[in-house]
Amino acid sequence: QVQLEESGGRLVQAGGALTLSCAASSARTKMGWFRQAPGKEREFVAAIRWSSGSTYYADSMKGRFAISRDDAKNMGYLQLYSLQPEDTAVYYCATDRRWTGLYRYTSDYAYWGQGTQVTVSS
Repeated sequence: QVQLEESGGRLVQAGGALTLSCAASSARTKMGWFRQAPGKEREFVAAIRWSSGSTYYADSMKGRFAISRDDAKNMGYLQLYSLQPEDTAVYYCATDRRWTGLYRYTSDYAYWGQGTQVTVSS
């Protein structure tokens, strides 16, 4: 049984920052973060290869978001900076026990959390 749980989402003013957390019980070979705004497709935000800590970002997220993990705590993190209203979305943590070199698509992950709401006000 694989369990994922995101936390940390809240209302924040434009220009603010948040740290989202993902508790992952297993299948942490890779961890990704995606987001989905109302009426929009779920989009890739960032991913991390658990063993090496190598990180990967959507082009639009580079310099604003940072993904990390703490293996001892079985926790993954997504730090969000300089938030804008268009960043408003449900943010999801996802994992997979395979490393295939693919990490940008929802189909690359077998396990998903329930999501945490991030709302950015102007």
